[in-house]
Amino acid sequence: MIKSMTGYGKAEVALAAGKLTIEIRTLNSKSADISIKSSLLPKDKDLAIRQKIADRLVRGTIDVYISFEAAAADAAKLVDAAVVKDYYSQIRDIRNELPGFFMGSASDSDRMNNEILAAILRFPDVVTVKKEDIIDEENWPEVDAAFDRALDAVDDYRSREGEALYKDVCSRVQNILELENEVEAHEQERIDTVKEKIVKAAEELGVKLDKERFEQEMIFYLEKFDINEEKVRLRQHCTYFMDTINGEPYPGKKLGFIIQEMGREINTTGSKANNASIQKAVVRMKDELEKIREQSMNIL
Repeated sequence: MIKSMTGYGKAEVALAAGKLTIEIRTLNSKSADISIKSSLLPKDKDLAIRQKIADRLVRGTIDVYISFEAAAADAAKLVDAAVVKDYYSQIRDIRNELPGFFMGSASDSDRMNNEILAAILRFPDVVTVKKEDIIDEENWPEVDAAFDRALDAVDDYRSREGEALYKDVCSRVQNILELENEVEAHEQERIDTVKEKIVKAAEELGVKLDKERFEQEMIFYLEKFDINEEKVRLRQHCTYFMDTINGEPYPGKKLGFIIQEMGREINTTGSKANNASIQKAVVRMKDELEKIREQSMNIL
C-alpha cells in the first residue's frame, strides 16, 4: 500500500532533568529535506539521527522539533542568578532616574521589589538548562528510542493518508478508462458526420462525387485523424500506472512520469477529435488527470 508524504508524529521521554518532547512534521518534496529545529541535540548525534530519519521516511520536507520541560524539583537550580541581577539592576536604575516614580512606604517598596523579582523570573532566559545536561551518553538510548516512536507515528499517519490517496487516484484512472470507452463509442458517429459533410459540400458545389475518389478522401481523413494508437497507448499507460502503484514501495516519482505520458495521449486525442462528444470526453479526462497529478505529488 502506498504512503503519503504528509505526516505527523510525536513522542515524549522522561529524563532525570525533565520531559523531552520530539515532534516530526512532514510534507511533500522531491527529496529528503531534513531540518532539525533545536539546539538540544548533541552535535555528535546529529548525523546519525538525520540518517535514521532519511532511512525511515525516504522523502519529503521533514521538520524535527525537540523541546524540553524542566522537572519542577529542578527548576530552582536552573535560575541564572547573574541574569536576574542584571535585569534587576537595570530596572532599579531606570526607576531611580524617574523622579516621583515611587513615593510609597518602605513596606510598599519591598512589595514592589518582590513583584519586580517575580516578573524577572518569568523572563525566558532566566530559567535555563545547559543543553549538554539534557541529552548525554547515559540517557541517549532513551532519546534514540523516542525518535523511533515518533518515526513510527509518522509512518502510521502516512499509511492512513496513503490509503485515501490510493483510493482516489485509482478511481480516477478507472474514470479515464471509462471515458476512453466513450471516445471509442463515438468514433463511428465521427466518421458518419465527416461523410455527411463531404457529401453536403459536394451537393452545394454541384459536384458529382466519384465513388473511388470519395473513398480516397475518406481514407485520407481517417489516416489524418485516426486516434487508435492514442487509445492503445493511453490504456497501456493506465495499466502501467496501476502496476506501478500496486507493485512498488515508493512509486511517487515514477507515477509522475507515467502521468506525463497519459497527458500526451489525451491531448493528441483532443487535437484529432473533430467531434463534440469526443471533445467533451477529452476535457473530462484532462480534469481527472489533473487531479491525479495533484494527488500523486504527495505520494511517497
